[in-house]
Amino acid sequence: MTVPRTLGGRLFLSYVVVILVGLVVLIISASLVAPRQFSRQIGWGPRFGQGPGGGPPATGLDRLFRSGLITSLLYSSAAAILAAGAASLLLTRRLVRPIVRLADASRRIAEGHYAERVPAQGPAEMTALAAAFNTMAEALEDTETRRRELLADVAHELRTPLATIGGYMEGLTDQTLAPEPEVFLRLSGDVRRLQRLVSDLEELSRLEAAAFELKLSPVAAEAVIEAAVARLRPQAEDKGLELRVQTTSPLPPARIDPDRVQQVLLNLIGNAIQYTPPPGRITVRAQRRGAWVQIDVADTGTGIAPEHLPHIFERFYRVDRSRARTGGGSGLGLTIARHLVDAHGGRIWVESPGPGRGATFSFTLPAA
Repeated sequence: MTVPRTLGGRLFLSYVVVILVGLVVLIISASLVAPRQFSRQIGWGPRFGQGPGGGPPATGLDRLFRSGLITSLLYSSAAAILAAGAASLLLTRRLVRPIVRLADASRRIAEGHYAERVPAQGPAEMTALAAAFNTMAEALEDTETRRRELLADVAHELRTPLATIGGYMEGLTDQTLAPEPEVFLRLSGDVRRLQRLVSDLEELSRLEAAAFELKLSPVAAEAVIEAAVARLRPQAEDKGLELRVQTTSPLPPARIDPDRVQQVLLNLIGNAIQYTPPPGRITVRAQRRGAWVQIDVADTGTGIAPEHLPHIFERFYRVDRSRARTGGGSGLGLTIARHLVDAHGGRIWVESPGPGRGATFSFTLPAA
């Protein structure tokens, strides 16, 4: 007999073995015990085979009883085997069916069909296993969706500067463009955009993989804010914007990595400068909120519609998707800022009354 290699076959075979062992024990024990019990019931003495009062053995009746008993047990065993086999087959299929579905679904997910799910049915253990499998499948599908979106966004961000560089190079090659300094300045600007995009992608990859280390120490938040504002004040003044700082006193020191927090501030203030038309005002505020230091960057700029607020910190997200990113950052700055704030244990969010009414980006840092 070939032993089945499938799980269902092995389970069914185990049921059959258990049934056969039980029947063999039943037949042997019945053939040994039943005659003695029968003799006691009819009053033939302590042992079957003796006549009343210890007379001669009733060997003919003994043989008939044993023959009838064994025949009955054999017929009963055959019926029991058929019934138990049918029940075992049904139980085996019921137990194995969810596992087969899981195996098929995992195979399809391995082939790239991430929308595959399995019904959470059957015993409690199988239901829990199916629920865990579906949770894993959802996470894989979400990861794959984000990967495709990232590739599409990167391709979109690379397309414009590469097309510009290609057009200028073609014009310079066929001499339709004169090799003037302005042309090379424009080419240099597009190259810097590509370099900034690659640098931000590398930074974001390290942040998402947690492949970086914060150098935490108690630092005065005012000092970090003043340093970031000092770096961007000339840019704001050139655009005709007022950039000011407001802090409440006393403000506790924050346990932060000052370089990383300054990176967050430079991004938020830089965005405010970019999206605030002159004459406008940008205010950087710092205040204590319980065990946290909260920093706000408020502007009087173009504002953000309510439907865009939940997506502002997503990679390459643009409020106006019909307009290409011809200037400014790589589209990853706010995403990087969110990861840096999260790494400090704080949170970052944005509020805006609506288009044309400015916006306020806020984040919290733990007080030392």
